[in-house]
Amino acid sequence: MTNQIEFTPTRDWVVVEMQDTSKTESGIILAGGAEKSMRKNIVKVVATGPKCETVKPGDKVMVHPTSEGIVLNLDSGKFILINEFTICGVFP
Repeated sequence: MTNQIEFTPTRDWVVVEMQDTSKTESGIILAGGAEKSMRKNIVKVVATGPKCETVKPGDKVMVHPTSEGIVLNLDSGKFILINEFTICGVFP
């Protein structure tokens, strides 16, 4: 497993790219409450822990829309740390 970031999750944790949710695709800036409800849940996997069985770095996945994650502010950008069980599926 080669990580694109300098962070390796443990167990079955997964790091995914953080989507910019402050604007819609048409450029409308969202207020705080609307931002969470409009969160995109299709993201790219950046790193996986050693116990992950269903995803690998580079996969495009759908995360359950009500799942909460831990925001990672790293030098290479912002990412979200989620548990593998919150991933609903992998796109081909």
